[in-house]
Amino acid sequence: MSSKTTAASNPSADSKNLSFDSRIYVAGHNGMVGSAVVRYLKNSGYTHIITRTRSELDLTVQPAVRDFFRNERVDAVILAAARVGGIYANSAYPADFIYQNLMIQSNVIHAAFRAGVERLLFLGSSCIYPKHAPQPMREEYLLSGPLEPTNEPYAVAKIAGIKLCESYNRQHGTRYRCVMPTNLYGPNDSFDLETSHVLPAVLRKFHLAKLAAQRDWSGIELDQKHVGRIPGDIHASLQAISDPDHSNSAQVPPAVRLWGSGSPKRELLHVDDMASACVFLMSLPDVQYEAAQISTASEQDSKTGTAPTVSFFNIGSGSDLMIKELAEIVKSEVGYTGEVFWDRSKPDGTPQKLLDISRIEHLGWRPKISLQDGIRKTYRWYRAQFGS
Repeated sequence: MSSKTTAASNPSADSKNLSFDSRIYVAGHNGMVGSAVVRYLKNSGYTHIITRTRSELDLTVQPAVRDFFRNERVDAVILAAARVGGIYANSAYPADFIYQNLMIQSNVIHAAFRAGVERLLFLGSSCIYPKHAPQPMREEYLLSGPLEPTNEPYAVAKIAGIKLCESYNRQHGTRYRCVMPTNLYGPNDSFDLETSHVLPAVLRKFHLAKLAAQRDWSGIELDQKHVGRIPGDIHASLQAISDPDHSNSAQVPPAVRLWGSGSPKRELLHVDDMASACVFLMSLPDVQYEAAQISTASEQDSKTGTAPTVSFFNIGSGSDLMIKELAEIVKSEVGYTGEVFWDRSKPDGTPQKLLDISRIEHLGWRPKISLQDGIRKTYRWYRAQFGS
């Protein structure tokens, strides 16, 4: 069922909820999540979608954000803008990750409030949970233990965003909602080999390796031109794959080099499913959303005897797999038939990040795109987009 049917046919939807002529500002519309949200809104019948590029509106600059909300009538905000990246990027640029994300979300949330915007959806990340949280991770596990060190600055910023929305709701009566997605993938993802997340990095590495095995160096050069620089160590691996008989296999094995041991488990969700969840929750009447935030009696706090309330919803697929297993699926879909080398000198990151999605499931939402189909669609998009 599309979000259009949900919003239009539900008689209990209150007057301040989303309608198809609501003026919806999607912050970060050029990114993977934001572009998927825009696609979903348009396909569902929403007619007034507001966007701004970074050159038009720098969300880290408070006066610019303030002026935007003063001059543009906005009924609802979907805050998908963020500085994102994988283990390498988080480790190399911790100051950028915490500063830029804090500034973006603080500026947008505060300016939206000052402009009288009552509906806002903030997108966080599953990395907000403790490194060794029980699996699957429930919303109540937030702030129950130390974070994963490799992405702590990013996680702290996202936790601050949740608390900012909670605080504005409590003090000012706004209706700001939060979602915590699992690892996302799909069209418009970043395939930069130094900053991307695990699935796009693995997909591109296997694609380049397939080209190298075919000795298609023009295809590799075309990929580098359109997608981004190929680091020197990966380029050396491609040369070894292309001509294994003349490579120094002791130093550079003729294989795709992947980070870590491959044993950590990851949950993945296609970004189009994430977009459907965002619009589903934004369209939900207040009474249903607020009731779903309260835990069941079996989850009552042992000290107070009351059920805890959570202000956000996990969004995921409900299942995970080892990175080694993920690599095998990607390898098969890409069509690379060579070897894989796991570089155990590189960090694994969090051992497992599986979300408990029972809360949003109870409201009636479920993902529809299987992992294999999603990877196949993403690789098809990659080849059509970049022509290699």
